[in-house]
Amino acid sequence: MDSVLMTLALLAGAVLPMQAGANAQLSKRLGCPFTATTLQLLIGTAVLLIGAMLGGALTALLALPHVPWWHAMGGLASALYVVSGILLFPRLGAIVTMGLFIAGQMLASLLLDLYGLFGITPKLMTWTMLLGTFAVLIGAAGIVLSQAGGHTQPLSKRLGSILLGLTAGAILPVQGAVNGLLRHDLHAPLAVGLISFMVATLAMVPVLLYSTVFMKKRPESAPPNLPTIPWWSWLGGIAGAYYVVIVFTAIPLIGAATTVGLTIAGQQLVSMLVDRYGLLCLPQRPISTVRMASVFLLLIGVALIRVV
Repeated sequence: MDSVLMTLALLAGAVLPMQAGANAQLSKRLGCPFTATTLQLLIGTAVLLIGAMLGGALTALLALPHVPWWHAMGGLASALYVVSGILLFPRLGAIVTMGLFIAGQMLASLLLDLYGLFGITPKLMTWTMLLGTFAVLIGAAGIVLSQAGGHTQPLSKRLGSILLGLTAGAILPVQGAVNGLLRHDLHAPLAVGLISFMVATLAMVPVLLYSTVFMKKRPESAPPNLPTIPWWSWLGGIAGAYYVVIVFTAIPLIGAATTVGLTIAGQQLVSMLVDRYGLLCLPQRPISTVRMASVFLLLIGVALIRVV
């Protein structure tokens, strides 16, 4: 069972570049990243609703009033993560932003495992776990440094953005753990995923309204011709739904650090292919030896964390 979950977690990370590429294309065509994000969340919600209906999981929602309210709030993390990415990518660059997300995820998942927070079985700190965590963080830093060019803005002025990036990454394992509690309450994974996406979509509505009404960030071009948008641009919500369901299923069983490490590894392996061949309409980038070595170190770190 553990090996199956580990494979699914690796694949969950592998679909994240698809989600990012799809969101980028849809945002470009619609002229507003918040609109694109809200649409992708709606698509994910619709897919999970259909799955819950077909699987007979909708009846599990009747138990929702009887569970602690915060067990149903995991979806807020998705909205904060997406908004943070939209804000930070132009300021820090995509590679540095993802590096901060990775560091935040690993640090939070380690704390979840060590202290047994949010229903996770606590683990004792071992040398292999400590070495594995350091290996993952060093690998993440190497990925960032291998492609992050010089930054002229002083560190003091970037501190707020850096803290936001770390926080946005850290809330993802917490989201998985909280959703795991809701799964224990409802005993229906698809229903939990549906609730998480509904909460995330509702959380994006005020962000969308604020950006369009107060910030006046309306599309700069004419309304897009929907048939010209690549079909795969609408798959971001499905990829996100798969990621959320797998993560909250895996974290209580194989641990937060292992789950997060595997998703990061899958993401980086597929990202290298995307960069190397310019997939998903993204620019082609050479894969440096440093980046390849960093991803390899990251995979070693995951293996060490797992040997507990």
